[in-house]
Amino acid sequence: MLDEVRFEWLARFGYAARGVVYLLVGGIALLFSFSGGQADQESALQMVLRQPLGWIWLGLIGLGLIGFIVWRLEQGILNADGHPGNAKGYLTRAAMIVSAITHVGLASFALRQAFQLSIGGGSGSSQESWTSWLMQQAFGPYLVGAVGLATIAGGVVQILKGVERRYLKYVNLSPARHRALDLICVYGLAARGVIFLIIGTFFLYAAWVVDPGQAGSTADAMAWVRQLPFGRILYGFVALGLFAFGAYGLIEARYRTVRAPTLDDAKRAAAMA
Repeated sequence: MLDEVRFEWLARFGYAARGVVYLLVGGIALLFSFSGGQADQESALQMVLRQPLGWIWLGLIGLGLIGFIVWRLEQGILNADGHPGNAKGYLTRAAMIVSAITHVGLASFALRQAFQLSIGGGSGSSQESWTSWLMQQAFGPYLVGAVGLATIAGGVVQILKGVERRYLKYVNLSPARHRALDLICVYGLAARGVIFLIIGTFFLYAAWVVDPGQAGSTADAMAWVRQLPFGRILYGFVALGLFAFGAYGLIEARYRTVRAPTLDDAKRAAAMA
């Protein structure tokens, strides 16, 4: 029982850390909608570091993101959410594993900055670095293209999860709270889904021209939105949406249903490997 409680709090700590990151990204992006500039996850974390006791707060965020990674792996490998054993269930679980992998770089960045570690340092964005590494592998452009397609698929899933209220399956909200928080959850999920669609398209283009530098980040996606007709207005809507997604993360930290995997779950996962 004690281990289950600890695991639940690990998962909730992870959701809260991710929520805080997106609150910061969305808040900075909202400010930049008037003044110009770029907002991304790493710059948001660096802003935390510049605050009083910033290294402590940033270290807590990094540890929380590690908790989120562990929870995502439990969801994907041990099927903590109890997805059915069909194609849809396996794809959902695979997406959880991909989500865990994509948060490793952010957690590493937070902890390295908090504790002044030089491990894994280097110039350029972390996203461009690992995309460059992926491009150098056998069938590298195809692998980058697959990442792009997976990201686009993830964006579609995020939008549908919000618009069709699929997230309600996993949060324990009363009808009153559901009505009060529904707009925040739907708006946040849809906005993040749109960003995923844009980033996925960047990856497809990078695969097509065999240039890892064309693979975009959240900041690149936001910059692209700003260049559209009525771009400043659209940018503001997306920035507010990312802020809403951060709030959704905090809602998940409080109300998300968390089921600790059992020994039977581990045995089933081992049998399927």
